[in-house]
Amino acid sequence: MKILITELIWEEGIKELTDQGFEIEYDETLWSKREKLLEIIPRFDAVIVRNQTKVDHDLLNSAINLKAVGRLGVGLDNIDLKIAKEKNIKVVYAKHANATSVAEYVITAMLNVQRPLHLAELDVREGNWNRKKFTCGELYQKTIGLVGLGEISHRVSKRAKAFGMNVIGYDPFVTEYDHILSETGVEIKSLLNEVLSKSDFVSLHVPLTPQTYSLIGQNELKLMKPTSYIINTARGGIIDENALAEALNHNMISGAFLDVLEVEPLDLGHPLLECNNAFITPHIAGLTNESQIRTSSLVAKEIIKVLSGKVSLCIV
Repeated sequence: MKILITELIWEEGIKELTDQGFEIEYDETLWSKREKLLEIIPRFDAVIVRNQTKVDHDLLNSAINLKAVGRLGVGLDNIDLKIAKEKNIKVVYAKHANATSVAEYVITAMLNVQRPLHLAELDVREGNWNRKKFTCGELYQKTIGLVGLGEISHRVSKRAKAFGMNVIGYDPFVTEYDHILSETGVEIKSLLNEVLSKSDFVSLHVPLTPQTYSLIGQNELKLMKPTSYIINTARGGIIDENALAEALNHNMISGAFLDVLEVEPLDLGHPLLECNNAFITPHIAGLTNESQIRTSSLVAKEIIKVLSGKVSLCIV
């Protein structure tokens, strides 16, 4: 059987596939060569992608031999799940493989606010010794609000509580006996607005769906404390970026850490680049060497299961 890989994968994943005798065609830039992708996809039994490849109606209709799609991550907004289901194409994803990396990114963002060591070090190199300027704050007894209470929020919560933070959250699909409440101790709020108004840090952990598009807009940002920060490691589009730029420029909130944007890469004319309190990273929250070894290996193993007629525990 033949497997096509259209985006970056760690060598551990390729080894899993080749060790089982699968024929691999790998081009990490193929996601950007749409015509070529549509031309060659009929030859393959499976395709492995990240978030750039559009596994849409046209691609799935062209993929006449396709049996499985592997997603090197957890976001699924680039895959037409309805068409895949109609065609009996199994979609597997890297269930929880990068959750620790994303959780550590969130903690890093908060520490960056409270103890900006890199700025202090640069200041010293300029000949200063400004102890008062870099007397900042603690995470201890600050409140983090988690929007969406899945696996990543569970791991963020555990780490935040280790710092002595208060952890509150909102998720209409979570009940009082779910583990993140009963075992991790997140204080659930019945309204999103309550989380926004009470938090020093708001961290978003929801998928991008029609219901969550622009979930955080002008009205929601107005509810947040002027001293608060918002962190988005989930998906671009969940925050109304124009409203966020306005809020940052008018100091309605203190700052934003954005690892995801509605259009990636970011256009150099984007209004958020004019905000000195917007900290933007290139979609790397889930990218650590450790997480990518786990992600690549897991997706490869699950694709092998599907193509071998076995049951995968990571099927969407």
